[in-house]
Amino acid sequence: MNQTKVLLSAVIITYNEEACIERCIRSVKEVADEILVLDSFSTDRTSEICRALGVRFEQHVFDGYIQQKNRAWDMASGIYVLSLDADETLSEALLLSIEEEKNKGFSSDAYTMNRMTAIGEKWIRHGSWYPDRKLRLARKESASWGGVNPHDKLILKKHVKVSHLSGDILHYSFSSFKAFQHQGVKFSSIAAKAMHENGKKSSFNKIYISPVIAFLKSYLFKQGFLDGKEGYLIAQEIARQTKMKYVKLRKLRGS
Repeated sequence: MNQTKVLLSAVIITYNEEACIERCIRSVKEVADEILVLDSFSTDRTSEICRALGVRFEQHVFDGYIQQKNRAWDMASGIYVLSLDADETLSEALLLSIEEEKNKGFSSDAYTMNRMTAIGEKWIRHGSWYPDRKLRLARKESASWGGVNPHDKLILKKHVKVSHLSGDILHYSFSSFKAFQHQGVKFSSIAAKAMHENGKKSSFNKIYISPVIAFLKSYLFKQGFLDGKEGYLIAQEIARQTKMKYVKLRKLRGS
């Protein structure tokens, strides 16, 4: 493919995403000139679904969220790159916003957008989960992935013009509250390991005070209570995961 003819690539990393990858791909088909799926050798029907939809399908052993997302970013042919997770789609409003910018040849170097997450069939519109602004679209040469696994983020070079797009990334993340709790156990272990490798330390305040602050921030200050029972449960679980992360870090450091 001639790189100069590809204005916008959409990139997605996958591992056993047969339940959601088709929905993700179809949501970007209208706007992306190239769709690249970088798979970590899925054992389900992910490969079959992607190939049937005509995307560019590549595989590489998973060695971390940041590493894999950077790999997909670098492999993209587009001048601009849009990064989505397999359980995300573009809302109609966001699709139109991207199309409008693309038709203008993109007036900024990078774009932020809000993300809205669902638990089961309920969309969460307050608390720590919304508006959950994400930087996901940028000129390829202007950004790369960083952060601390599993909480990766796109980091821009200096002096880059950033605009905000209307519309939401729709995040079909959790089929139930139990699924959110299960992911929390996994992600707290990954986060503790990453912090340990970066020389971070745990403490009494981080184990016992930080969870309280996390709860209050989500439930009160960011008005999670407006989401009803789910808002309370989410704030409670965020506090639990915060504590787990620092307890696990303390164990890794042997103190």
